[in-house]
Amino acid sequence: MSMLEALRWLPKFSGQHVLVLGDLCLDEYIIGKAQRLSREAPVPVLEFQERFTVPGAACNPALNVQALGAQATVAGVVGDDEAGVQLVESLRQAGIDTAGVLVEPGRTTTLKTRVLASHLFPQQVARVDRQQRHPLARSTKAALKAFLVQASGQVGAVLISDYRSGVVDASLVTTLLNAGRPEKIFVTVDAQGEFPKFKGVALFRCNREEAEAFLHLRLASDTSYARAGSLLQKRLGVATVVITRGAEGMSMVDASGEHYHIPAANPSEVYDVTGAGDTVIALLTLAMAAGAPPLDAAYLANAAAGLVVRKLGNATVTQEELAAAVRAAGE
Repeated sequence: MSMLEALRWLPKFSGQHVLVLGDLCLDEYIIGKAQRLSREAPVPVLEFQERFTVPGAACNPALNVQALGAQATVAGVVGDDEAGVQLVESLRQAGIDTAGVLVEPGRTTTLKTRVLASHLFPQQVARVDRQQRHPLARSTKAALKAFLVQASGQVGAVLISDYRSGVVDASLVTTLLNAGRPEKIFVTVDAQGEFPKFKGVALFRCNREEAEAFLHLRLASDTSYARAGSLLQKRLGVATVVITRGAEGMSMVDASGEHYHIPAANPSEVYDVTGAGDTVIALLTLAMAAGAPPLDAAYLANAAAGLVVRKLGNATVTQEELAAAVRAAGE
Protein backbone atom coordinates (compact mmCIF):
# COMPACT_ATOMS: atom_id res chain seq x y z
CA MET A 1 0.00 0.00 0.00
CA SER A 2 1.48 3.35 -1.06
CA MET A 3 1.15 6.76 0.53
CA LEU A 4 -0.87 8.03 -2.43
CA GLU A 5 -3.34 5.17 -2.10
CA ALA A 6 -4.00 6.25 1.51
CA LEU A 7 -5.74 9.36 0.13
CA ARG A 8 -8.80 7.24 -0.67
CA TRP A 9 -9.77 7.42 2.99
CA LEU A 10 -9.99 11.22 3.21
CA PRO A 11 -13.55 11.54 1.81
CA LYS A 12 -14.69 9.02 4.44
CA PHE A 13 -13.69 11.39 7.25
CA SER A 14 -16.88 13.37 6.70
CA GLY A 15 -19.65 11.86 8.74
CA GLN A 16 -17.32 10.39 11.36
CA HIS A 17 -17.93 11.32 15.00
CA VAL A 18 -15.09 11.20 17.54
CA LEU A 19 -15.37 11.73 21.28
CA VAL A 20 -12.20 13.29 22.74
CA LEU A 21 -11.63 12.77 26.46
CA GLY A 22 -8.79 14.40 28.32
CA ASP A 23 -7.16 17.37 29.99
CA LEU A 24 -8.34 20.69 28.59
CA CYS A 25 -6.35 23.90 28.65
CA LEU A 26 -6.24 27.38 27.17
CA ASP A 27 -3.02 28.36 25.43
CA GLU A 28 -2.19 32.06 25.63
CA TYR A 29 0.33 33.70 23.29
CA ILE A 30 1.91 37.08 24.05
CA ILE A 31 4.03 38.41 21.19
CA GLY A 32 6.35 41.37 21.43
CA LYS A 33 9.11 42.95 19.35
CA ALA A 34 12.56 42.56 20.88
CA GLN A 35 13.99 46.03 21.59
CA ARG A 36 17.06 45.51 23.76
CA LEU A 37 18.48 43.49 26.63
CA SER A 38 17.12 44.31 30.05
CA ARG A 39 19.39 46.06 32.54
CA GLU A 40 17.88 43.90 35.27
CA ALA A 41 18.69 40.48 33.82
CA PRO A 42 20.11 38.96 30.60
CA VAL A 43 16.67 38.78 28.96
CA PRO A 44 15.15 40.69 26.03
CA VAL A 45 12.79 43.59 26.62
CA LEU A 46 9.73 43.10 24.39
CA GLU A 47 7.45 45.81 23.10
CA PHE A 48 3.95 44.33 23.19
CA GLN A 49 2.41 43.63 19.78
CA GLU A 50 -0.47 41.21 20.28
CA ARG A 51 -2.10 38.63 22.54
CA PHE A 52 -4.33 35.74 21.52
CA THR A 53 -5.58 32.47 22.94
CA VAL A 54 -6.36 29.07 21.41
CA PRO A 55 -7.69 25.84 22.93
CA GLY A 56 -4.88 23.45 23.83
CA ALA A 57 -4.03 20.02 25.26
CA ALA A 58 -6.92 17.59 24.57
CA CYS A 59 -8.77 20.35 22.72
CA ASN A 60 -6.17 20.25 19.95
CA PRO A 61 -6.91 16.74 18.62
CA ALA A 62 -10.60 17.68 18.73
CA LEU A 63 -9.88 20.76 16.64
CA ASN A 64 -7.96 18.61 14.17
CA VAL A 65 -10.86 16.15 13.91
CA GLN A 66 -13.24 19.04 13.27
CA ALA A 67 -10.95 20.69 10.69
CA LEU A 68 -10.76 17.43 8.75
CA GLY A 69 -14.50 17.40 8.17
CA ALA A 70 -15.65 15.13 11.00
CA GLN A 71 -17.60 15.95 14.17
CA ALA A 72 -15.77 16.17 17.50
CA THR A 73 -17.30 16.04 20.96
CA VAL A 74 -15.10 17.00 23.91
CA ALA A 75 -15.31 15.55 27.42
CA GLY A 76 -13.23 17.05 30.21
CA VAL A 77 -13.21 19.54 33.05
CA VAL A 78 -12.62 23.27 33.40
CA GLY A 79 -12.72 25.58 36.38
CA ASP A 80 -15.35 28.17 37.22
CA ASP A 81 -13.20 31.02 35.92
CA GLU A 82 -12.81 33.30 32.93
CA ALA A 83 -10.31 31.02 31.21
CA GLY A 84 -12.83 28.17 31.37
CA VAL A 85 -15.57 30.32 29.86
CA GLN A 86 -13.25 31.50 27.10
CA LEU A 87 -12.09 27.96 26.37
CA VAL A 88 -15.59 26.53 26.03
CA GLU A 89 -16.69 29.42 23.83
CA SER A 90 -13.69 28.94 21.52
CA LEU A 91 -14.54 25.25 21.11
CA ARG A 92 -18.17 26.06 20.32
CA GLN A 93 -17.14 28.63 17.72
CA ALA A 94 -15.11 25.88 16.01
CA GLY A 95 -18.24 23.73 15.79
CA ILE A 96 -17.18 21.28 18.51
CA ASP A 97 -19.82 19.74 20.77
CA THR A 98 -18.99 20.74 24.38
CA ALA A 99 -21.75 18.77 26.10
CA GLY A 100 -19.12 16.74 27.94
CA VAL A 101 -17.19 19.71 29.32
CA LEU A 102 -17.95 19.93 33.04
CA VAL A 103 -17.28 22.84 35.39
CA GLU A 104 -15.76 21.94 38.74
CA PRO A 105 -16.15 24.74 41.33
CA GLY A 106 -12.86 25.69 42.95
CA ARG A 107 -10.75 24.19 40.19
CA THR A 108 -8.50 26.37 38.06
CA THR A 109 -8.66 26.01 34.29
CA THR A 110 -5.21 25.16 32.98
CA LEU A 111 -3.70 28.21 31.29
CA LYS A 112 -0.34 28.01 29.52
CA THR A 113 1.18 31.37 28.62
CA ARG A 114 3.89 31.50 25.97
CA VAL A 115 5.92 34.67 25.50
CA LEU A 116 7.36 35.07 22.01
CA ALA A 117 9.89 37.57 20.70
CA SER A 118 9.13 38.73 17.18
CA HIS A 119 12.01 39.26 14.77
CA LEU A 120 12.10 37.47 11.42
CA PHE A 121 9.54 35.11 12.98
CA PRO A 122 8.19 34.74 16.55
CA GLN A 123 10.45 32.70 18.83
CA GLN A 124 9.38 31.46 22.24
CA VAL A 125 11.46 32.92 25.07
CA ALA A 126 9.42 31.87 28.12
CA ARG A 127 6.40 29.84 29.19
CA VAL A 128 4.34 30.10 32.37
CA ASP A 129 1.85 27.34 33.29
CA ARG A 130 -1.05 27.76 35.70
CA GLN A 131 -2.13 24.18 36.24
CA GLN A 132 -3.65 21.91 38.87
CA ARG A 133 -2.93 18.18 38.78
CA HIS A 134 -5.03 16.90 41.67
CA PRO A 135 -7.74 14.28 40.97
CA LEU A 136 -11.29 15.30 40.17
CA ALA A 137 -13.88 15.67 42.90
CA ARG A 138 -15.94 12.51 43.39
CA SER A 139 -19.12 14.15 42.08
CA THR A 140 -17.33 15.49 38.99
CA LYS A 141 -15.88 12.09 38.16
CA ALA A 142 -19.28 10.42 38.56
CA ALA A 143 -20.87 12.95 36.20
CA LEU A 144 -18.07 12.49 33.67
CA LYS A 145 -18.44 8.70 33.76
CA ALA A 146 -22.19 9.01 33.21
CA PHE A 147 -21.58 11.22 30.18
CA LEU A 148 -19.02 8.80 28.72
CA VAL A 149 -21.40 5.86 29.00
CA GLN A 150 -24.16 7.83 27.28
CA ALA A 151 -21.99 9.43 24.58
CA SER A 152 -19.92 6.37 23.67
CA GLY A 153 -22.96 4.80 22.04
CA GLN A 154 -23.26 7.74 19.64
CA VAL A 155 -19.71 7.98 18.28
CA GLY A 156 -17.44 5.89 16.10
CA ALA A 157 -14.34 6.28 18.25
CA VAL A 158 -13.08 7.66 21.53
CA LEU A 159 -9.72 9.43 21.64
CA ILE A 160 -8.09 9.80 25.07
CA SER A 161 -5.59 12.66 25.31
CA ASP A 162 -3.82 12.41 28.66
CA TYR A 163 -1.75 15.39 29.75
CA ARG A 164 -1.66 14.04 33.33
CA SER A 165 -3.59 16.94 34.84
CA GLY A 166 -5.95 14.84 36.93
CA VAL A 167 -8.80 14.03 34.55
CA VAL A 168 -7.94 10.64 33.04
CA ASP A 169 -7.52 7.71 35.41
CA ALA A 170 -7.86 3.94 35.11
CA SER A 171 -11.50 3.98 36.21
CA LEU A 172 -12.51 6.25 33.30
CA VAL A 173 -10.70 4.00 30.83
CA THR A 174 -12.45 0.95 32.29
CA THR A 175 -15.79 2.76 32.03
CA LEU A 176 -15.21 3.35 28.32
CA LEU A 177 -14.06 -0.18 27.58
CA ASN A 178 -17.11 -1.61 29.36
CA ALA A 179 -19.71 0.90 28.28
CA GLY A 180 -22.33 -1.75 27.49
CA ARG A 181 -22.33 -1.45 23.71
CA PRO A 182 -23.02 -4.57 21.63
CA GLU A 183 -19.56 -4.23 20.08
CA LYS A 184 -16.36 -3.06 21.74
CA ILE A 185 -15.80 0.65 21.28
CA PHE A 186 -12.74 1.78 19.31
CA VAL A 187 -10.55 3.60 21.86
CA THR A 188 -7.24 5.29 21.05
CA VAL A 189 -4.79 6.89 23.46
CA ASP A 190 -2.19 9.63 23.33
CA ALA A 191 -0.20 8.95 26.51
CA GLN A 192 2.44 10.93 28.34
CA GLY A 193 3.16 8.33 30.99
CA GLU A 194 1.23 6.09 33.41
CA PHE A 195 0.92 3.51 30.64
CA PRO A 196 -0.72 0.65 32.64
CA LYS A 197 -4.01 2.50 33.04
CA PHE A 198 -4.56 2.19 29.29
CA LYS A 199 -4.54 -1.60 29.10
CA GLY A 200 -6.89 -2.99 26.48
CA VAL A 201 -7.30 0.02 24.18
CA ALA A 202 -7.21 -0.41 20.41
CA LEU A 203 -4.39 2.00 19.58
CA PHE A 204 -1.69 3.42 21.84
CA ARG A 205 0.65 6.30 20.95
CA CYS A 206 3.63 7.64 22.88
CA ASN A 207 6.93 9.27 22.01
CA ARG A 208 10.46 7.90 22.21
CA GLU A 209 11.32 9.36 25.63
CA GLU A 210 8.12 8.03 27.19
CA ALA A 211 8.65 4.55 25.74
CA GLU A 212 12.26 4.49 26.93
CA ALA A 213 11.25 5.50 30.47
CA PHE A 214 8.53 2.84 30.73
CA LEU A 215 10.48 -0.02 29.16
CA HIS A 216 13.92 0.95 30.51
CA LEU A 217 15.33 0.58 27.01
CA ARG A 218 17.39 2.85 24.81
CA LEU A 219 15.79 3.29 21.41
CA ALA A 220 18.43 4.04 18.81
CA SER A 221 17.57 1.92 15.75
CA ASP A 222 14.58 0.62 13.80
CA THR A 223 15.19 -2.77 15.38
CA SER A 224 15.01 -1.37 18.91
CA TYR A 225 11.81 0.51 18.09
CA ALA A 226 10.26 -2.66 16.69
CA ARG A 227 11.13 -4.49 19.89
CA ALA A 228 9.75 -1.66 22.01
CA GLY A 229 6.48 -1.65 20.06
CA SER A 230 6.07 -5.38 20.52
CA LEU A 231 6.80 -5.12 24.26
CA LEU A 232 4.25 -2.34 24.70
CA GLN A 233 1.72 -4.31 22.69
CA LYS A 234 2.19 -7.35 24.92
CA ARG A 235 2.37 -5.60 28.30
CA LEU A 236 -0.62 -3.33 27.66
CA GLY A 237 -2.74 -5.79 25.70
CA VAL A 238 -3.29 -3.26 22.91
CA ALA A 239 -3.79 -3.97 19.21
CA THR A 240 -1.67 -1.25 17.58
CA VAL A 241 1.28 0.72 18.97
CA VAL A 242 2.75 3.88 17.47
CA ILE A 243 5.96 5.43 18.80
CA THR A 244 6.68 8.88 17.39
CA ARG A 245 10.36 9.68 16.82
CA GLY A 246 10.43 13.43 16.13
CA ALA A 247 12.59 14.21 13.11
CA GLU A 248 12.92 10.46 12.44
CA GLY A 249 9.20 9.95 11.83
CA MET A 250 7.33 7.15 13.59
CA SER A 251 7.44 3.40 14.16
CA MET A 252 4.40 1.17 14.37
CA VAL A 253 3.46 -2.42 15.16
CA ASP A 254 -0.02 -3.47 14.06
CA ALA A 255 -2.39 -6.12 15.37
CA SER A 256 -0.82 -8.79 13.16
CA GLY A 257 2.62 -8.11 14.61
CA GLU A 258 3.99 -6.41 11.50
CA HIS A 259 6.50 -3.61 12.12
CA TYR A 260 6.77 -0.43 10.05
CA HIS A 261 8.90 2.69 10.08
CA ILE A 262 7.54 5.81 8.39
CA PRO A 263 10.16 8.56 7.82
CA ALA A 264 9.25 12.11 8.83
CA ALA A 265 7.69 14.43 6.30
CA ASN A 266 9.51 17.76 5.76
CA PRO A 267 12.11 17.23 8.53
CA SER A 268 14.07 20.30 7.40
CA GLU A 269 11.11 22.72 7.60
CA VAL A 270 10.26 22.53 11.31
CA TYR A 271 9.02 25.85 12.71
CA ASP A 272 7.11 24.87 15.87
CA VAL A 273 6.56 21.31 17.14
CA THR A 274 3.74 22.34 19.51
CA GLY A 275 0.76 20.03 19.05
CA ALA A 276 2.32 17.72 16.45
CA GLY A 277 1.53 14.67 18.57
CA ASP A 278 -2.07 15.84 18.90
CA THR A 279 -2.36 15.96 15.13
CA VAL A 280 -0.87 12.47 14.82
CA ILE A 281 -3.35 10.87 17.22
CA ALA A 282 -6.27 12.75 15.63
CA LEU A 283 -5.38 11.44 12.15
CA LEU A 284 -4.72 7.90 13.36
CA THR A 285 -8.05 7.82 15.17
CA LEU A 286 -10.11 9.39 12.42
CA ALA A 287 -8.58 7.33 9.61
CA MET A 288 -8.93 4.00 11.43
CA ALA A 289 -12.48 4.86 12.51
CA ALA A 290 -13.22 5.44 8.81
CA GLY A 291 -11.92 1.94 8.04
CA ALA A 292 -8.32 2.59 7.05
CA PRO A 293 -5.70 -0.04 7.95
CA PRO A 294 -3.07 1.16 10.46
CA LEU A 295 -0.35 1.70 7.82
CA ASP A 296 -2.56 3.96 5.70
CA ALA A 297 -3.58 5.86 8.84
CA ALA A 298 0.10 6.26 9.77
CA TYR A 299 0.95 7.64 6.31
CA LEU A 300 -1.76 10.28 6.66
CA ALA A 301 -0.81 11.11 10.25
CA ASN A 302 2.84 11.50 9.32
CA ALA A 303 2.03 13.85 6.45
CA ALA A 304 -0.27 15.92 8.67
CA ALA A 305 2.43 16.25 11.34
CA GLY A 306 4.80 17.51 8.67
CA LEU A 307 2.33 20.29 7.94
CA VAL A 308 1.54 21.48 11.46
CA VAL A 309 5.20 21.83 12.48
CA ARG A 310 5.45 24.61 9.88
CA LYS A 311 2.83 26.65 11.74
CA LEU A 312 2.90 28.63 14.99
CA GLY A 313 1.38 26.99 18.05
CA ASN A 314 -1.41 24.43 18.07
CA ALA A 315 -2.37 24.03 14.44
CA THR A 316 -4.78 21.97 12.34
CA VAL A 317 -4.89 20.73 8.77
CA THR A 318 -7.72 20.35 6.29
CA GLN A 319 -8.42 17.49 3.90
CA GLU A 320 -7.28 19.70 1.02
CA GLU A 321 -3.96 20.59 2.67
CA LEU A 322 -3.31 16.98 3.59
CA ALA A 323 -4.12 15.67 0.11
CA ALA A 324 -1.79 18.23 -1.47
CA ALA A 325 1.04 17.31 0.92
CA VAL A 326 0.66 13.58 0.31
CA ARG A 327 0.60 14.08 -3.46
CA ALA A 328 3.70 16.28 -3.32
CA ALA A 329 5.54 13.69 -1.24
CA GLY A 330 4.48 10.88 -3.59
CA GLU A 331 5.76 12.52 -6.75
